[in-house]
This record gives sequence, C-alpha cells and structure tokens, in this order.
Amino acid sequence: MHSTPHFLIKNPEQSTTKPHPMLNDYYALDSQRQSTINQLFDQVAPDYHWISQALSFGSGNWHRTNTLRQSGFSQGMNVLDVACGPGTVARCAQDLVKPEGYVVGHDPSRGMLQEAKKNGLRRLSQGLAEHLPFQDSIFDRVTMGYALRHVSDLQHTFTEYFRVLKPGGRVLILEISRPRSLVQMRLAKFFLKTIIPRIARYKTRNQEALTIMEYFWDTIEHCVSPEIILTTLKRSGFSQVNVAEFCGGLIKDYHATKL
Repeated sequence: MHSTPHFLIKNPEQSTTKPHPMLNDYYALDSQRQSTINQLFDQVAPDYHWISQALSFGSGNWHRTNTLRQSGFSQGMNVLDVACGPGTVARCAQDLVKPEGYVVGHDPSRGMLQEAKKNGLRRLSQGLAEHLPFQDSIFDRVTMGYALRHVSDLQHTFTEYFRVLKPGGRVLILEISRPRSLVQMRLAKFFLKTIIPRIARYKTRNQEALTIMEYFWDTIEHCVSPEIILTTLKRSGFSQVNVAEFCGGLIKDYHATKL
C-alpha cells in the first residue's frame, strides 16, 4: 500500500493539496515560501517577457490567443487573469473581449504588476490566488498562465476560482509539466534547467533570471500529477473538467466549468 505524499493532506473537514513539496534550495521554511517567491519575481519582472517566451518554447502569444479563443472568449466578457505576471495572457484576453468587456490582472508581485501596467493592462489587483478580493459570481472566465505551481494550495485556489465565476463560467489554466516520455523528460530538463537559465542570465544580465529558471524546473519536476489537478478541480465544484496536452505532455491546458 502506498502512503499519501506528505504534501497531500486530507481530512473530512478540509482538503489541502500543495502543488509540490517544500523546495529547500530556495526557502528553509514553508512560511518563507511566499515572501521568497515574491522577491524573486520582483527582481526578474523587467526581464520576464523574455523568460516567459523561453518557457513556452516560442509559442508565445499564438498558443495563448488560440487557446483562449477555443475556450469561448468573446466580446463583452469579464475576465480575471490570476498570477498575471507582466500581462501576457491578460493582453491576449483583453484583445478578445474588446472594450465592451474587461480584464483584471491579479498578481502578488508588485514588480510584475508594474510591468503589466506598462504593457497596457488597465485593471490591476495585488494579492494571492488563494484569497481573491472579488465578489462572488462576477467573472465569465478565470485564467492562469504557467503559474499554478507557485500557489500554496490547489484546493483553496480552485475554490476561489469557483466562487468568483458566474454560473456557466469557465476556468482555463495553462501549465508546463513533466512530459510522459522519459527521453522527452530528460531533454526538457536539460533545456529548461541548464541551457535556458544560462542564456537568460547572459541575455538579461540578471543573476536572478538564472535562479528563477532553475526554480521553475524544480517546480515542474516535483509538481503533482495532472490527475491530482483534475481531481482537485472536481472536488472544488467544477464540472466538464479536462486537459489538453501538447509537445508530448510538456504543455497542458486545463479546462473546467462552473455549472
């Protein structure tokens, strides 16, 4: 019999699902996690556009816009983009909903929000995915681009997504995860943890760009399985839960609906 991993804590009153175990190379205590991550993102914010393009293997805005369009984003919708970073996904959404709708970019990093403002995001909010400062049932869509691995708890995050969505609203989570093939896994690790971090440091002249890319891979490698993410979405109240895979499973798009 397999025991439950220590970062999956379940009891009848509360379900807690952390996206990965504590990463001791970056913070010594779990209580230090959020402040450490915020500081790291603040330091790389001016260079993050290049980093995000490298993480998505150059697919960039094309994949984001295409996925949003296929998920039913249209003129007049109200959208919340959580962990918006410099506004890459939010800008794509903003183009689709037109002035008749609106997009709110939400992020814990002040540095990222400053970059998002420079990049044309008109509505910004600072805070965590696990505690959204919004009323119930006000958004048509909630998005999150390549940031699910950075929250403290999947269950709390998804419960908040469910709360702020209107009935019939949908959540779309774009994520990078371990490829299914061992060969692809080794290639991805070499590329994302060895090659890209060094290119990032050289190109941006920012030492923290190296650190954040190494941190990204460690969160990818140790992240819970897609099956746990799908199960947690269902446990949070969502229906029509599914995942689309690209690049041998390296890129995954999670979809779920609040009925």
